[in-house]
Amino acid sequence: MKNNRKQLALRLALCVLAAVVVWVFVDNYGPDGSGPVTYTKWFRDVPISYTSETVLTDRGLMLLDEGTTQTVDLEIEGSHWDLAMLDSDYLRVTVDLAGVTRTGSQTAPSVTYGYTFPYFSRNVSVESRTPSVVTINVAELYHKTVDVRCEITGNVAEGYSAGELQITPVTLEVRGDQADVDALSYVKVDLDLGEDATAAVTKELPVRFYDDNDQLMEDTSLRATTDTIQVTLPVYVTRELRLTMDFQESAGARLRNVDWEIEPRTILVSGPAEVLDNMDSIVLDKFVLADMGSATNYSYAIPVPEGCENLSGVTRATLHISFKDMLRTTVGTSNFQLVNEPEGRHVTVQTARVAAIIFGTTEDVSAVTEEDVVVTVDLKDFGSAVGTYTVPAVVTVPGHDVGVSGTYQVRVTISEGPPEEPEGPAEPDVPAEENPDDTGDETT
Repeated sequence: MKNNRKQLALRLALCVLAAVVVWVFVDNYGPDGSGPVTYTKWFRDVPISYTSETVLTDRGLMLLDEGTTQTVDLEIEGSHWDLAMLDSDYLRVTVDLAGVTRTGSQTAPSVTYGYTFPYFSRNVSVESRTPSVVTINVAELYHKTVDVRCEITGNVAEGYSAGELQITPVTLEVRGDQADVDALSYVKVDLDLGEDATAAVTKELPVRFYDDNDQLMEDTSLRATTDTIQVTLPVYVTRELRLTMDFQESAGARLRNVDWEIEPRTILVSGPAEVLDNMDSIVLDKFVLADMGSATNYSYAIPVPEGCENLSGVTRATLHISFKDMLRTTVGTSNFQLVNEPEGRHVTVQTARVAAIIFGTTEDVSAVTEEDVVVTVDLKDFGSAVGTYTVPAVVTVPGHDVGVSGTYQVRVTISEGPPEEPEGPAEPDVPAEENPDDTGDETT
């Protein structure tokens, strides 16, 4: 019994499929194969698109909505299948205004039908339309430049303030028939801040037309050169920002060994919330502690973030700075270290000792011995040289938090054979090249 039901269902499905195939064939090719069977179908309220309006503008003319046909009903002929697939959205009715040269109500010079898919252009056609005549109403174009105003609604959050409203453009050229243009006084946009705005609000807003009595002008011929106006309302916040420095530390010159103060300590700044909300300080400048001389007062211009205003009225700040404990002394050493020695050469250091100037806290400097100071001589530029040369040297004090000031040189002899015993006395200590004020021991 079940098998009989399955066979019956299968036969019924095949019959339906065969009927559909026959119907499609007859619909597209006719019962005798001579051609498709055609039908007609009405498509209502198809919008008309008017082109070349800029040509009218150049001629001092404009198309008025009033008295101009906006939609048409189209009767389309085609096969049953094609009409079933066709939709109003696929239809295009276009009127080209390039040939219009006079004012008044008149018949459209040409009406063009089109489709979004080329298939329909080949398989369907327009049999008739209602209204049968497309009418256009053309008037002389008048224009006026008016101010753009903005009405603000909503509010900014507590602790914030609104800045100066920015409107782009501030004036607008409006076109239309003479009566409407004469009645026009200004255009206006409406800016809604919402509730508790905390950042700048920028929007593109549509324009509306108003007369001398501040009444909205609706259903007019007026057209603006742009449909939207860009409006920006900055939202400002006031912050007290701390003034500080970008201190650069190094061995022997640590921030913990410094007394410093900036006057004034803070300033009051007003500016965009998106700029100041994440700020708590202003860096005046970079300050290298190792380069600090005898001066203790330094003056700096106070940089204010772009778009912000210094409400304090103070434009310069003074840094008062000095070391708590600073000892500068000279340590003689003969602890030389040669690097990048030339291959196949013998190098002899002729300089007996180097007088290195070190600085730091009294405790750190006092802990340095002669053996702690290392004079490194790099011979990478003397790969094939032979003779006696004066070579730059770098003085370091590994393992101690002290700095080294000055520049140093060491005299070396490079030979091809084994080093010779010096005939004369060794050279004395070579002091660093320092400023006159930096020689000897000094405590500050």
